[in-house]
Amino acid sequence: MSAPKHIKAGVIGWPVDHSLSPLVHGFWLKQLGIDGTYERIAVEPENLERELRALDANGFAGVNITVPHKEAALAIVDDADDMAKNIGAVNTIVVRGDKKLFGLNTDAFGFIQNLREGAPGIDLKAISATVLGAGGAARAVVAALLAAGVSEVRIANRSIERAENLAVDLAPHWAGELDGEIAIVPWEHRAAALDGAGLLVNTTTLGMRGNADLEISLDALPAGAVVNDIVYSPLETKLLKTARARGNPVVDGIGMLLHQARPGFHLWFGQDPMVTPELRTHVLRGVKQQAGQ
Repeated sequence: MSAPKHIKAGVIGWPVDHSLSPLVHGFWLKQLGIDGTYERIAVEPENLERELRALDANGFAGVNITVPHKEAALAIVDDADDMAKNIGAVNTIVVRGDKKLFGLNTDAFGFIQNLREGAPGIDLKAISATVLGAGGAARAVVAALLAAGVSEVRIANRSIERAENLAVDLAPHWAGELDGEIAIVPWEHRAAALDGAGLLVNTTTLGMRGNADLEISLDALPAGAVVNDIVYSPLETKLLKTARARGNPVVDGIGMLLHQARPGFHLWFGQDPMVTPELRTHVLRGVKQQAGQ
């Protein structure tokens, strides 16, 4: 009987040194006793297609894709799941048995799993949500909320055009299937967009270490509304501190990073990993080291 094959996976980005994915996958590989490795792979944009096409020859079962390659990767893979097509970006690639590349987007999965874990009582089909931002992360969040059946998603962004483009791209995928609607809100009216919302999600980089804080009054936000900030450095942003102080349930952002990694790990290494307090502690230690704390 031959020995189990060593399995290789990794993360491609430019730059890629900041990626915390090796901490996540490395933890699971050791915990589950799998003969595998997970590497950081720095790839310049002009070399992305060449590197992806060489994954099989280089012995990779697949890779994660991080900035700035997520949208470009969707155009390169041979096929992709519906969520990746709807969002317009790929963050996970599997090399299939026929050597073809299959792309997925697991950011929406990671967001919803983190939200349900952090706020187990939330009934997404019974609420409207306000989302701050209209970038790549917002696309995944809005897609996840629409798929989960929220009654309305209000998007507040500095660029109205970018928010409108997001709505145009995403809304048709659920037309006629769900009642969810997308409303665009000018950035200066973001506080008013909290009135009656059951969920507030910050997908911007405001509040991230080294950036300006997110400035928003929560006066209009219902007391029972859940507040989620996908920023995880620092783990508790000014937004979450303010929301917690007024009694709102809060969900931090590290869980989205951890949960989005699960589908890829399962597809590459063949086992279902768990997001545990030990994993959170391990990865947060890495976050603090990156921040020089």
